[in-house]
Amino acid sequence: MGCGNCGTGTPNGCKSNGGCSTGGCNRMNAHDWLCNLPVASMEDDCKIVEITFNNGSRKDFYRNSTLQHFEKGDRVALEGVNGFDIGEISLTGEIVRLQLNKKGVKENSEEIKKLLRRATDRDIDTWIDNKAREKEILILSRAIVKQLKLNMKISQVEMQADGRKATFFYIADGRIDFRELIKIYAGEFKVKVEMRQIGARQESSKVGGIGSCGRELCCSTWLSEFKSVNTAAARYQNLSINQTKLSGQCGRLKCCLNYELDTYLDALQHFPENCDTIKVAKGNAYLAKKDIFKNLLWYSLPDSNKQYPLTIDRVNKIKALNAQGIVPDEIGAVEINSSKSKEAVPEFVELVGQISLQSLDKADRKRRQQRGPQQQKPNPNFRGPRNPQNPQGNRNRRPN
Repeated sequence: MGCGNCGTGTPNGCKSNGGCSTGGCNRMNAHDWLCNLPVASMEDDCKIVEITFNNGSRKDFYRNSTLQHFEKGDRVALEGVNGFDIGEISLTGEIVRLQLNKKGVKENSEEIKKLLRRATDRDIDTWIDNKAREKEILILSRAIVKQLKLNMKISQVEMQADGRKATFFYIADGRIDFRELIKIYAGEFKVKVEMRQIGARQESSKVGGIGSCGRELCCSTWLSEFKSVNTAAARYQNLSINQTKLSGQCGRLKCCLNYELDTYLDALQHFPENCDTIKVAKGNAYLAKKDIFKNLLWYSLPDSNKQYPLTIDRVNKIKALNAQGIVPDEIGAVEINSSKSKEAVPEFVELVGQISLQSLDKADRKRRQQRGPQQQKPNPNFRGPRNPQNPQGNRNRRPN
């Protein structure tokens, strides 16, 4: 569903312009599957709510010290630095307790800030005005970093709703001494400055984009945790170690390499271990690749460049013979029919008054073959060559 906030237009379904409680336009939102759970008592109800900022790019927990009941999607005023901030409620109720345990945050922690009230129209107008300054501040902050010749990159600027604080998200390879930078930022933008370092994956999730698969980046839509990805995941899936193809827009290995890794590892459990080399009469056969879809192991012999597919039972049998000191005469490769059968083209049947372009091409080709090159019709618009005695005159016209 689209809404006016994400720029995809007016929704064609519920017509609520993105104000519904589904959170479909929010990034990295969790489904509240405990929303219909009856509450035994108000005292046992969870007083912590999850707040999302910038359409899900950042989340935090706040304590609901008020007596009001909030639903998902409500905009509320929150305790900020020397002021207030505005966020959107993403989770309430018992599901928040599960998120607290997942993040390792205690429910009775004193570090959790308070939820002040429901956001008023005046609060929202102030928040919109300060949010409009973020692009201008981002451009100027990058220019200041370039003048100071600091080895860092300002990725995003997030303004507090009341405009008293600005958080600068930056990327750097090492430690940066930005004490002078903070003084310049505070004097130039008249705000309290907070510098927060993020990685390349976090920057990609904040910026967003389209991946090589043609869909939006997983990190900017639904992926909330960034697990480590190494080249072993590509080797288990028999992928070529090509850095350009395996890297995402963040410059790191794609997160989707981990999606099917468990399936491949389960399938590889049926394959024999320590089978990199087997002995046959022609020499040592070396393992080239494993095909988990056909349960085959491909081996190459030193006297030829050809690869031989073997079944798992055949490899286990050769290993057992080698353990007894017996070398089999033949490798016992499996014949694989690689030739693809040509699909039969169905005959065209005109049922709804439509014609096939393929049938027109065949008919035109057959008509040209029957007519021949010498039986072509003359062009009626041809008026003959120019008169050599009168080269500047008109062409000789054909008599009427």
